[in-house]
Amino acid sequence: MARKFDYFIIFAEMRTGSNFLESNVDQFEGLKCYGEAFNPYFMVTPKTKDLFGVTVKMRDADPMLLLERMKENTSGIPGFRFFHDHDPRVFDAAIDDPRCAKVVLTRNVVDAYVSRKIAWATDQWALNNVKDAKKQKVTIDPEEFERLVYRLKGFQLKVKDRLQRTGQTAFHIDYDETQDLDVLNGLGRFLGADHEITEFAGKYKKQNPEPLSEKVRNYDDLVQAAADIDLFDLGRVPSFEPQRTPVVPTYVSAGDAPLIYLPVRGGPEDRVRSWMTSLGEVGDGFTQKTLRQWKRRHKGHRSFTVLRHPVARLHAVFCKHFLQDGPETYWEIRNVLRSTYDVPLPEQIPDKTYDRRTHHAAFLGFVDFVKTNLTGQTGIRVDATWATQSSVIQGFGQFMLPDHIMREDQLEGGLANIAREIGVDMPPLPAQAPDAPYALADIYDKTIEAAVRSAYQRDYMMFGFGPWA
Repeated sequence: MARKFDYFIIFAEMRTGSNFLESNVDQFEGLKCYGEAFNPYFMVTPKTKDLFGVTVKMRDADPMLLLERMKENTSGIPGFRFFHDHDPRVFDAAIDDPRCAKVVLTRNVVDAYVSRKIAWATDQWALNNVKDAKKQKVTIDPEEFERLVYRLKGFQLKVKDRLQRTGQTAFHIDYDETQDLDVLNGLGRFLGADHEITEFAGKYKKQNPEPLSEKVRNYDDLVQAAADIDLFDLGRVPSFEPQRTPVVPTYVSAGDAPLIYLPVRGGPEDRVRSWMTSLGEVGDGFTQKTLRQWKRRHKGHRSFTVLRHPVARLHAVFCKHFLQDGPETYWEIRNVLRSTYDVPLPEQIPDKTYDRRTHHAAFLGFVDFVKTNLTGQTGIRVDATWATQSSVIQGFGQFMLPDHIMREDQLEGGLANIAREIGVDMPPLPAQAPDAPYALADIYDKTIEAAVRSAYQRDYMMFGFGPWA
């Protein structure tokens, strides 16, 4: 029977029991693990000079060379252990390769952190004989511990995400499960072994089996540090929006000036575009290729975008796309808002009976619709004009991030700074055209602020918006 995998990778971290796991995997005939083959500071072990004729220098120049030599020269299936700070080129090659078996080894992060602190203090990273065990109490650093937790969590999420996107599955094994022969034999079968092991490898012994309270001087600080970390993301603001892509054709350049504007729809686009015409004829309709060419021609270029307060942005969108009779009116969505979501929009535009009180109620109805739309509870698209500004800016990052992210209420000063950076005189900034048929100030109150804040929790949190007024 043809084997399923050509090689395997064990995703682990320091002090997770990866040495012990490797020693047991090596007991299976046809499986061979080559340690930390892609550790940036050494290869396999600190004393290894070369592997299959590949030196550390050769590996660093071309890590795929070592991987191919492993596969060519191993009688069976080769593998290696991989930590979050190992060669990212190898990660990218292996994670998407269905011929590479993935093993994910984890351990309670508190135990792993304390074990790491003891290893640093005693310089004992592996134990072959319990008579040689070195004991020492350590002092933990809460901030260091927190940074470690989020770094390891980030890497684990990265592994999970890439496996999901490529339709792969991994063999997950915890530190405690490495002490279970049945689980180890299950791992062997997963990797392609056709026999079982009957005892553990005797090469490594468990270090520091004592309770944490006997290993840590400031144990209470460790307990508090662990309690302070939001492991379950209880404070996270969920996002059900579709991922946004960079809409490069909407980017605007300013004549010969080395300046480009990345608009956030629903923001002060017309005002900024008008300001840019003072620097020369604006250009748009870029592709990624032509924008790269523009950037090469304009050395020292700057790019920027503008944030607008969520209340002002959503009100402007509502007035522009649902209360005007023009080419930018969303007629189909407008009809659905009236018929399905009970938003009290006027049947005809304009409508003299549409007063401020009705406008207040209609806007609140639209805000309620947007909230359900952003959480994926409607069949209508999440339009770019009311998508969260945080998701739009994340979309920018898939191609280029703006040098400057300005806020509308500080726009004049921000543009003046950019003008100085690119060496041009600051043109006058046009006034913002008022919303119609009613200005936001005509209807704004605490109810509107609370409703918009509820719909845009993510933007309020990410950008620190306060009340509109």
